[in-house]
Amino acid sequence: MTTPSRALRGRLLSFTDDPATAGARAYRYIEDGLILIGAGRILAVGEARDLLPRVTAQVWVDHYPDALILPGFIDAHIHFPQTQVIASYGAQLMDWLERYALVEELRFAEAGHAAAVARFFLDELARNGTTTAAVYGTVHAGAAEAFFAESHRRNTRMIAGKVLMDRNAPDALTDTAARGYDESKALIARWHGTGRQLYAVTPRFAITSTEAQLEAAGALLKEHPDSYLQTHLSENRREVEEVRRLFPWAPSYTAVYERFGLLGPRALFGHCIHLGDDERRLLSASDSVAVFCPTSNLFIGSGLFDLARAHDPAFPLRAAIATDVGGGTSYSMLRTLAEGYKVLQLQDQNLPALYGFYWLTLGNARALHLDDRIGALAPGREADIVVLDSRATPAMAHRAERIATLEEELFLLMTLGDDRAVRATYVAGERVHALV
Repeated sequence: MTTPSRALRGRLLSFTDDPATAGARAYRYIEDGLILIGAGRILAVGEARDLLPRVTAQVWVDHYPDALILPGFIDAHIHFPQTQVIASYGAQLMDWLERYALVEELRFAEAGHAAAVARFFLDELARNGTTTAAVYGTVHAGAAEAFFAESHRRNTRMIAGKVLMDRNAPDALTDTAARGYDESKALIARWHGTGRQLYAVTPRFAITSTEAQLEAAGALLKEHPDSYLQTHLSENRREVEEVRRLFPWAPSYTAVYERFGLLGPRALFGHCIHLGDDERRLLSASDSVAVFCPTSNLFIGSGLFDLARAHDPAFPLRAAIATDVGGGTSYSMLRTLAEGYKVLQLQDQNLPALYGFYWLTLGNARALHLDDRIGALAPGREADIVVLDSRATPAMAHRAERIATLEEELFLLMTLGDDRAVRATYVAGERVHALV
């Protein structure tokens, strides 16, 4: 039996199911709980009074009596090369890509730059309590290599991939169908399943990939069925129109991806705002994932994600939530929830706090097929953990004086919280961030 090396004590919150369907049975809350950790995994979770006898002098105990301790946050869609174009002014999607994102990605041909940005990026995720993310690189295989190497060094569980683009981009940012396939295949062989690293085949979107390249992406998924697919879908109306022009044979944008075998339970489609019913049926039937990116959708002016339609029992969609930095305006999943709440309010929908925190943890873990490893405080899970302070700022502390329930506290965190509310972050049981 593994001997504990660390223990976390405090108010524990972890989900076992979706609160939208399971209600109060969907989560476990322990007012004075203890998590025993050893060899990077959770060994036991329970009442402190029951587990303290197992805490020997050799066990380091981190005590957070007033904080909430949850599984680490999971971000289902983010771009690591866009850290220095976040908050770029005044453009919608297609112009934003041309003026900012693609220009910035040219710099990642230099491996040293890619490695430096990877260090900043992973530091920033930890500072915001995010311990797993689905990450877009650039077209450069070396940049993906640098990202995986840094993540592996830190022992973070990341999903990432080299972007595939063989048209409609600057020459220095294009590959070919054959080279994109070969480089991706080599990266899969080197990194998928190495330590905690996982690979996502990553065509940027249909506009920047020829039919030959999309076919190659489908071939990679057939050859490596436990890898992921990540791309963009129906983010912006002009984008949808351009896809219609480039693929005149396709009845819809989603049908383009379906034609090349890119739909499926491990396929993550960013945005999914302007979908027709036929597209929803395709995504639902294939068990694909629609990824809601609220801060990006608002900042770039793309539109409003319709969560109620995603939950339509006629053709339900699995949905994840994400920051989409750098079109998104914050690395914080708490800020992401806040903006998601507002997006839904504009459509006469709602985002209860319990569902929000389920989404950031077990919900996104389920969307990524990682709920057997992360997303819950449970024995056997990897010990990725975030510690939250609902009184982190004067305004939060002032509001907290009138809060009486757990749900009210969670709503405070998701409405006013940000990186300042993250008191500590643990990756595989090691503390990687702490507020002084």
